[in-house]
Amino acid sequence: MKLSVALAQINPTVGDLAGNCALIMKSVQAAQSAGAHIIVFPEMIVTGYPVEDLALRPSFQAASIKAIEEVAAKINGDIVAVVGYLDRGPQNAVAIIHDGKIKARYVKRHLPNYGVFDEFRNFTPGVSDLVVRIHGVDVAVAICEDIWHSMSHVASRTPGLLVVPNGSPYERNKDDVRLALVQQRAREIKAPLAYVNMTGGQDDLVFDGDTIIVDKEGQLLARAPQFDDTLIVVEIDCIEESSNPDIVISSDLASRTPSPAALIAPRLSDEAEMWSALVIGLRDYIKKNGFTSVLVGLSGGIDSALVAAIAIDAVGAANVHGVAMPSKYSSDHSVDDAKALAQATGIGFRTVPIAPMVDAYMNNLELKGIAEENLQARVRGTTLMGISNQEGHIVLATGNKSELAVGYSTLYGDAVGGFAPIKDIYKTDVWALSRWRNAQAVAAGQVPPIPERSITKEPSAELRPDQKDSDSLPDYPLLDSVLRLYVDEDHGFEALLVDGFDEALIRRVISLVDKAEYKRRQYPPGTKVSGRAFGKDRRLPMTSRWNEQ
Repeated sequence: MKLSVALAQINPTVGDLAGNCALIMKSVQAAQSAGAHIIVFPEMIVTGYPVEDLALRPSFQAASIKAIEEVAAKINGDIVAVVGYLDRGPQNAVAIIHDGKIKARYVKRHLPNYGVFDEFRNFTPGVSDLVVRIHGVDVAVAICEDIWHSMSHVASRTPGLLVVPNGSPYERNKDDVRLALVQQRAREIKAPLAYVNMTGGQDDLVFDGDTIIVDKEGQLLARAPQFDDTLIVVEIDCIEESSNPDIVISSDLASRTPSPAALIAPRLSDEAEMWSALVIGLRDYIKKNGFTSVLVGLSGGIDSALVAAIAIDAVGAANVHGVAMPSKYSSDHSVDDAKALAQATGIGFRTVPIAPMVDAYMNNLELKGIAEENLQARVRGTTLMGISNQEGHIVLATGNKSELAVGYSTLYGDAVGGFAPIKDIYKTDVWALSRWRNAQAVAAGQVPPIPERSITKEPSAELRPDQKDSDSLPDYPLLDSVLRLYVDEDHGFEALLVDGFDEALIRRVISLVDKAEYKRRQYPPGTKVSGRAFGKDRRLPMTSRWNEQ
């Protein structure tokens, strides 16, 4: 038996119940026009996801329930809609809607409590399965984390189809893990599986879609484009009336409506995935928080150049404003490279020399060494925030993950800003993404946005004469190789020795990382692209006497 299944890969906003419900109805109408028998939406689509402690507010629960009831009343006709919402409890639930009524509901059984997830804190777990008969096909429902656990209890009910709403954030290479998992579960329950995921940015998370349909053998039937808002409609061969359903909506055979050929979208390269995540993460943070333009301090170096390029793709060059803030230690080529970026891309650009402001401070304070260096960074930070307050731009912090890891940032200096686009990108990734973006521009017949000299010159904060990052840090390729293991994979001192690193290097890097926790805690939010981003992923005490060494 065939069912025409629509999967709505769309972008909600947390708390925008009216806007999210409008997206739901638009997708329902499109699915009805395509002749779909069932439409499945992502996890908690009514409220947006994750709602964090909003879930604990009775007022928010009541608003969600009212919204799902209003949506249900508008969905008429034969189509069945599986719509995620927040229920009392609080519970992460989906409503099964047919002919203007909520016919059943399912509550998420497995609540993740790792990485960015705090669902043990926010929700009460469900305890029951749900199987609904739709046109003679017994359709089982699971929500996101549920399929990361054994589905034997669902398999024992021999469903004809399993549908899975998801709120699964993007991480590098996660699409490969998702497909393997979906295939494994389909083979376990011996039925096709339809997996739908949301898109868009929410705070420091990005949802990349990657909606998947496989048959009972795990063969890929359809896969949506990554990061795109889209509705896919696929005719799926299902087993009919194979279990004892909890509710029967219809037992009659479904009318046949020709479906378009199933699309299996090509996967993006690693760089293209990361770029899309960074652009969408920034775009949605700006848009959903009511900003329209961004401000970037352009040093002529690679980090600020990459942030500017991401911002241009996110909000358009007309909404990006660069500021060069040379000091007495700034090289001529740094200012030239900042100007070159502005000329190549058409962003707004101004120069604000900071030497007079630094001198004013120094005339009233006796600062030397690191204190004098940091003063320059803080004057730049104050300058950016002053322009931001005056003109309404959101300041973008330009630090990368390597710098944040070892504390190579100045509080209230280069750490100022409302969002940090490359916070989860190591320095070696910064170079790789910069080269990739320039190559994309060349292939499209455009001017590369990032000056070549910004990519090739040795990194320097230019806070003292002839300063280089390598004066105080290991070379970035070596540093990043240690950081990936220590930060992302929790390799301790002994494990890093086994990994083959020099003992003195390990001690040096571990010491730098451990001492910088208080700085990272105060850094702006930024898009998560790795499995262990600084922030919710990696929660360590700022005050600790534990020493890995």
